[in-house]
Amino acid sequence: MGWIKRNIFFVISGIVALALLGGAGFFIYMQWDRNATASNKLSEIYASLTELSQQNPAPGNEKINNTAIAKEQEQQVRAWLISAGKYFQPIPAIPRASGVTSEAFASALRRTIDQMQRSAEAAGVALPPKYGFSFEAQRSLVKFAPGSLDRLAVQLGEIKAIADISFSTRVNALDSIQRVRVSDDDIAGSQADYTDIPCTTNELAVLTPYVITFRTFTPELAKVLASFSAASNTLIVKSINVQPATGALAGASPVMSENMPGMMPGGVPPMRIPGEFGFQPPPQTPPQSVAGKGGLQTMLKEQLLRVVMEVKLVKLLPKS
Repeated sequence: MGWIKRNIFFVISGIVALALLGGAGFFIYMQWDRNATASNKLSEIYASLTELSQQNPAPGNEKINNTAIAKEQEQQVRAWLISAGKYFQPIPAIPRASGVTSEAFASALRRTIDQMQRSAEAAGVALPPKYGFSFEAQRSLVKFAPGSLDRLAVQLGEIKAIADISFSTRVNALDSIQRVRVSDDDIAGSQADYTDIPCTTNELAVLTPYVITFRTFTPELAKVLASFSAASNTLIVKSINVQPATGALAGASPVMSENMPGMMPGGVPPMRIPGEFGFQPPPQTPPQSVAGKGGLQTMLKEQLLRVVMEVKLVKLLPKS
């Protein structure tokens, strides 16, 4: 004790020094642990950077900035989507108002059928007598199956758009337009008004099928395909059947022809051609020289064609 008393300042200094050394050691330990953690993170970042630099495409280097190029290309894709959107414009329903009533649809149906008949007459397109454009089952009704009016209004607008395209190309005759059944009233309708091809839905859109039967010559057929391709609504020609419209087949009604052995609906032999814009011209006889009364001789006379075309209307799903 006497030594401590004589060296009290030395003892106090030693104790303080030991405390400082302990604090310094603890501080060094904490910093070492933090440095080890930071080193591990740095190693992970370096490994990720190395992996990215070895990918194809890579983020780039001091000469080529692939990240900036990717952002520029993203803007180009967005601009393309905006420009392509004009080809996916929805066809307005007839009548357009939501929650369609029976009275409103009955009036719109009769008015629209009359408009289409007048348009066909103005374009010189022949129609079956008193043709109802696949709405014969609803044409005389004033009350309709519950829950079907909105879907019928959509189909009426779509059929009018398809008919307008056909009339604008001035085909010789429009024999029928077939649609999918969407109402209990359609069950009692004529089979010639409907198609059994189902609607399909994917992650982007709903594809609604229509089958159009018409008679025309080759130049008008080309115009029909071009008009569907250029329409503001995305109408995809999925298949096309072409036969000569001669003899009994040219004048037969779809109801009579479809009951003939081996005939498809619409009176066309089964020669379905899959794929978009698939086309098989009718068999041609060898060119024959026909003696005329002076002047040029007729080498080949074009035949009237009967065309059955499946068209699918693409309707984009609402954005989620």
